[in-house]
Amino acid sequence: MKKIKTIIAAIMLSVAVVSGQQDPVLSHYMFATQSFNPGICGVEGMINATALTRQQWVGFPGAPNIMTFNVNAPFSLFGINSGAGLKIEADKYGFNNDINLTLSYSYLASVGNGTLGTGFSAGILNKAIKPEWNDLHDPDTHIPEEAISFVALDISAGVFYQGTNYYIGLSATHLNQPKIKQADDPTYVSREYYLTAGYSIQLPNPAFEVTPSVFVVNDGAATQFICTGMIRYNKKVWGGVSYRAGDALTGFAGTELYNGLKIGYGYDFPLSEIRKGTSGSHEFMVSYSFDLGTGKSITKYKSIRFL
Repeated sequence: MKKIKTIIAAIMLSVAVVSGQQDPVLSHYMFATQSFNPGICGVEGMINATALTRQQWVGFPGAPNIMTFNVNAPFSLFGINSGAGLKIEADKYGFNNDINLTLSYSYLASVGNGTLGTGFSAGILNKAIKPEWNDLHDPDTHIPEEAISFVALDISAGVFYQGTNYYIGLSATHLNQPKIKQADDPTYVSREYYLTAGYSIQLPNPAFEVTPSVFVVNDGAATQFICTGMIRYNKKVWGGVSYRAGDALTGFAGTELYNGLKIGYGYDFPLSEIRKGTSGSHEFMVSYSFDLGTGKSITKYKSIRFL
């Protein structure tokens, strides 16, 4: 029976990915903006490295397991203020095992009291399927009978503005809609459009500040909306709650262990019917930020995204 559930889950998840949203949605989206918006590269004036791992729907057969690593830094070439970044992402779900490797560039400009980054990224998207069928396999399914792997060019673009106490970003991933041939028919990775924004509010006690933020993603067919409330104490400890409309309620917290080194954890409690087959989702985050010139982290880091 467990094997049957595994196969059913794998088919459901694989079909959902082919026809719906492609990119994983992270609870720590405010710490991983580079994953979906290359415009942020270099905006914060520091080297930022962030690693996240997400174990989604624990206990559910074939559930997604996501790992992502982002690093970006500012630089100046021929007097042009710029940023560069690298993203490595592995996403395993059902029979699928996807890897995305991209390089990013952003042009940085001072606008008002903040910095505007206009960026693009290009890289490779490898989609692999390794089915594990038993006697229940239906030959008419769109999932192939044998292992296959395809590599395609993947292009994204975005703009990101970091103000004194707020930020906003717009971006689109998979602009060229990479062509992936699965079974007998080719499929195309859908474009996805992102909006993210946040605003920092200083409380009467200067040690505390609150940052409400929103995250919206649309693939042309469906929209996911996340609203978040986060509070930070003494710029060292933070915690908050997110609501993903119709999907999950998330609690998360983190702290700065050392100057520039931060860790965080988030737990998703599912609100949809899938909660009957899972104990929830876990997400872990580690980030490190340091100044490019001195090699040391700036103690009073101004970014309201807490990186």
